[in-house]
Amino acid sequence: MFGTESSLSMFLNTLTPKFYVALTGTSSLISGLILIFEWWYFRKYGTSFIEQVSVSHLRPLLGGVDSSSPTNSNTSNGEADSNRQSVSECKVWRNPLNLFRGAEYNRYTWVTGREPLTYYDMNLSAQDHQTFFTCDSDHLRPADAIMQKAWRERNPQARISAAHEALELEDCATAYILLAEEEATTIMEAERLFKQALKAGEGCYRRSQQLQHHGTQYEAQHRRDTNVLVYIKRRLAMCSRKLGRTREAVKMMRDLMKEFPLLSMFNIHENLLESLLELQNYADVQAVLAKYDDISLPKSATICYTAALLKARAVSDKFSPEAASRRGLSTAEMNAVEAIHRAVEFNPHVPKYLLEMKSLILPPEHILKRGDSEAIAYAFFHLQHWKRVEGALNLLHCTWEGTFRMIPYPLEKGHLFYPYPICTETADRELLPMFHEVSVYPKKELPFFILFTAGLCSFTAMLALLTHQFPELMGVFAKAFLSTLFAPLNFIMEKVESILPSSLWHQLTRI
Repeated sequence: MFGTESSLSMFLNTLTPKFYVALTGTSSLISGLILIFEWWYFRKYGTSFIEQVSVSHLRPLLGGVDSSSPTNSNTSNGEADSNRQSVSECKVWRNPLNLFRGAEYNRYTWVTGREPLTYYDMNLSAQDHQTFFTCDSDHLRPADAIMQKAWRERNPQARISAAHEALELEDCATAYILLAEEEATTIMEAERLFKQALKAGEGCYRRSQQLQHHGTQYEAQHRRDTNVLVYIKRRLAMCSRKLGRTREAVKMMRDLMKEFPLLSMFNIHENLLESLLELQNYADVQAVLAKYDDISLPKSATICYTAALLKARAVSDKFSPEAASRRGLSTAEMNAVEAIHRAVEFNPHVPKYLLEMKSLILPPEHILKRGDSEAIAYAFFHLQHWKRVEGALNLLHCTWEGTFRMIPYPLEKGHLFYPYPICTETADRELLPMFHEVSVYPKKELPFFILFTAGLCSFTAMLALLTHQFPELMGVFAKAFLSTLFAPLNFIMEKVESILPSSLWHQLTRI
């Protein structure tokens, strides 16, 4: 035993300060590399690599539940159900106020050199066009057969050429739609093409309406012609709104909703709400909200924040946070604050855009409800309406952050709505362009292993620097530290020596 201690002491005395510098420098380098990799992995995938490996691979080896047990089977089924629920929560919707590609998105690209739409977003639009504008009987009409292939084309010029080819054969409504959306460089030109599409679409709709009961093929054709007609009329109303003919746009939207009341998938009421707010016709806005702000219908940021705006309008011009803190909130002010909290809980990303704490970009063609994409789409069109109401943004600024004190954390359950889905960040990154910094809620806390490696890297780097600058002093500290570290072991060994017979201890040391 004493020979081991003497050899250890001799070994420690022979170590030079250069050894300690090399040791601490190497450990600092290794921990720094681990820190960089962990940070990159966390930024890309939202989780710690070490933690993921520990949970996925090491946990079963260290006594995890057997995969064949019924308990684990039930757990797996529960996880599968939660995964299916998260997928359904993260359904992507068509943006009701999406811009025109040729007249708006492409002009942005020409000016800035940036692409405002992602490939994923445009691919979803292509799928929508094939669903709404094609049917199984398209091969019976040559122009429709050409357009069926055109909607599947990835190259914009190939789609435009196919549309012109279809128009050479006959007046094809879907061909006019494609040219209005993608070739027209101004809203006026797009409106002219949509009017030609309306003339062709109404003729096809009347013919298919008379034949719809003659078989499933004619019924599918009539459904397609209905979708085409509704789409054309809605885009014509949007053209009128963009060209300043807002009252005309409101009339067209109301007529369209009366004519086709069952086609709620287009969410035309959101276009109507925006136009009514532009006219400052708040009574009609309230009437539309009373019809569509129903628990059986899927909510949207437009519904929730418009309801909050109307209630804020009643009190915002006289609202003062200092006066409210002295006398308390009145009933009307309390209703306005509760409406704001309701809206913020539904989509917590919107206030930063309305308060101009975050820069806006062009909205995508598809949005994720309760996500950053929906917040951008709402704020892009409705920021002007909040600015028009005196004091509304001030009331929002004073009260919106209070929402998070009422929402349970972690987000196992919501307060007024379902728990906030965890999949929004991934979907929004697919929908929004790379140059936009996606808003994330709730903010992800840094994993323990990133903090640990950061501390380890800093500590070892500091030790390496001190050892290089003060080699003798650090050598003394290192020897003192090692002596202190081995002191309990030496004490135990001395106690064992005193208890065991010397002959037995001698035989054990020889072994």
